[in-house]
Amino acid sequence: MFKREIIKELEFWLVKADRKPLVIRGARQVGKTTVIHQFAKQFEQYIYLNLEIKEDKQPFLNYTNLEELLQAIFFLKNQLISKKENTLIFIDEIQEVPEALNILRYFYEQEPAIKIIAAGSMLESIFDKKIHFPVGRIEYKVLRPVSFPEFLEALGEMAALEQLQHIPFNNFAHDKLLKLYQQYAIIGGMPEVVNSYVKNKDFTSLQSIFDSLIASYLDDVEKYAKNDTQVLHLRHVIRSSFAEAGKRIKFAGFGNSSYRSREMGECLRTLEKVLLIHLLYPNTSATLPFQPDLKKSPRLQILDTGMLNHFVGIQKEILGTEDLSKIYQGTMIEHLTGQELLANQYHALSELYFWVKEKKESTAEIDFLIPFEGKVIPIETKSGKTGTLKSLHQFMDDAPHNMAIRFYNGHVNISEVKTPQNKTFFLLNLPYYLVSQIKAYLRWFQEQIEEKN
Repeated sequence: MFKREIIKELEFWLVKADRKPLVIRGARQVGKTTVIHQFAKQFEQYIYLNLEIKEDKQPFLNYTNLEELLQAIFFLKNQLISKKENTLIFIDEIQEVPEALNILRYFYEQEPAIKIIAAGSMLESIFDKKIHFPVGRIEYKVLRPVSFPEFLEALGEMAALEQLQHIPFNNFAHDKLLKLYQQYAIIGGMPEVVNSYVKNKDFTSLQSIFDSLIASYLDDVEKYAKNDTQVLHLRHVIRSSFAEAGKRIKFAGFGNSSYRSREMGECLRTLEKVLLIHLLYPNTSATLPFQPDLKKSPRLQILDTGMLNHFVGIQKEILGTEDLSKIYQGTMIEHLTGQELLANQYHALSELYFWVKEKKESTAEIDFLIPFEGKVIPIETKSGKTGTLKSLHQFMDDAPHNMAIRFYNGHVNISEVKTPQNKTFFLLNLPYYLVSQIKAYLRWFQEQIEEKN
């Protein structure tokens, strides 16, 4: 699986004047090791260390100083230390020797020319333990499941990818892109699942892979649970998260349980830390800065929509639908939109936001918010006439600008809409499959508005 966008991020990291050791974060099985192996092809020497392997782990257990460590590593892997500046060192499963994270600081301080990357499938599980993290001496990137453009590239659909990235795209590409996005909606972005589909073009054969992925996450909880009781709680939360994904949740009684808020809250935050889920807390303002209200109930986003579809059993419905918003009461396509918005966010503090306005008699809610040139742009994911977007009208009455986005089943167009309060705003209507191109379309949208004015 070739993930072009994260490779670009790694290229930017490589040429930084003040480059720091890089730690790649991400949930298990999102392709961290594969990406680094791909990136390593440009180096004269590549040293791969897997600290789950006793031989690779030993130099770090016997660490006394960096010079001896480097000599041991290069000797172990039969590489020339004289070429260390043209070498990439990748330390995989670094959580197996937690102190190795602290050793990374010495690379930054004493050997800044060496390119070093670390990752670990259970790295996040040690973040709360008494590990001395080298603050300010390590850079972090987050790797997420495969995005729709990466899915197209994996399928070899390069003409479709070219049209997807053409702003605005040509209308003749719409039907094919929509069909390909339906496939992506069913499959999701887990690399093993995507690779299997690319090879076999068989949806049925994917079921066992999804089962295996979910089972592996259930097995992992023993590695970061505090005790046997929390193991039970975490397994309950993982199973329940698929059914609750895309919805606002309450911690108390989560997943139709009798568990208390404190127990479920701790488990949900643990799963968020290991990047299996994302808790989206609502904003109540239509202006920057984003200030999520942690007192309100969050919306649950899980790692991958394909896993959601498998768990709740809606894949056949997706395959036969004319409009993705009709599946699972619109929850599936909204969740996939969130996944796509996150897909190319590589920073450790990347977030998703949504908006609510709660009154006793009613609640208005906007699916997502994104920042653009000092504005908070609302995003809705649903089909239907623009006049039915009541929550969007309420948001735009509060917003000090006139730009909004709606993802739906149709073609690219811009509508001029008037709210019940008589405010006029412009609504950019985009096909579902263009979420990944939202930044480019926002710039184009602004240009179109300026031309009209």
